[in-house]
Amino acid sequence: MSFHYKESGNFVDLKSKFLSVVEAEIKQLGYNYDEIVTWTTDGFFRETSKKVSQFKELGAATVEMECAALAACAQFRNIDFAQILFTGDSLADMNNYDRRGWGRSSYGASLNIGSEIISRI
Repeated sequence: MSFHYKESGNFVDLKSKFLSVVEAEIKQLGYNYDEIVTWTTDGFFRETSKKVSQFKELGAATVEMECAALAACAQFRNIDFAQILFTGDSLADMNNYDRRGWGRSSYGASLNIGSEIISRI
């Protein structure tokens, strides 16, 4: 994340009116979701065992590459922001890799859910 938009820190808070609206729509559509801490990194090669342990200790349950940067930029520009993430694979147990085909089976469902939410708000 570029620190041109936000001071250095471990977290970018995603609380916003828009996020609350998106959460309400997800619930109204009958879907369950988890609000979790996500580690954002700029490259999978930075996901060393030491870094994974460090971010797990901070409560991170997932890793991805865009959310924090987009959220920080949106906050800087005073724009409401929300992002829906879905898992592509799991490294939760490094000795038992859970390959999920990079989430390909979730693409259609995720697009449908996102489209439904946008059409409702």
